[in-house]
Amino acid sequence: MRPAIRADVAAMSRVLTASITELCAADHHGDPAIIAGWTRNKTPAEVAKFFDNPELSLFVAERLGEIAAVGGVEHDGHIRLNYVAPTHRFRGVSKVLLAGMEDALRQRGVTTGKLHSTRTAHAFYQRAGWLDDGVLDTSGRIPGQPMRKAL
Repeated sequence: MRPAIRADVAAMSRVLTASITELCAADHHGDPAIIAGWTRNKTPAEVAKFFDNPELSLFVAERLGEIAAVGGVEHDGHIRLNYVAPTHRFRGVSKVLLAGMEDALRQRGVTTGKLHSTRTAHAFYQRAGWLDDGVLDTSGRIPGQPMRKAL
């Protein structure tokens, strides 16, 4: 895992889009409109804009010489991105990325991490020690389970 750089944008976009499209069927149910809405800001041009947010730190995890996962944390303690490429799923990449993002938050002095989990990732976060923190949030295009973890 390392901090993402602008030269990673194209690969980050590919990972984000493939992860959503191929791995998150429990959330989008194959609905093209939901997939399009979810991936709208995952194009290379839009991902490049993520770097302009001074409150967001971006990370990538590499495996076999390629970007295998993409993560992002807001400095207030929220994990905003955590996606793995389908070809690297179940290889430990997501665990490394999540642990690294948790460490990055600790280094910033954050004591409680927060996130909204998809259905797809919910059990993954629970295995990593994250706890449900309220009721399912249905206000966005994808329902998200608020979660928290003492860091």
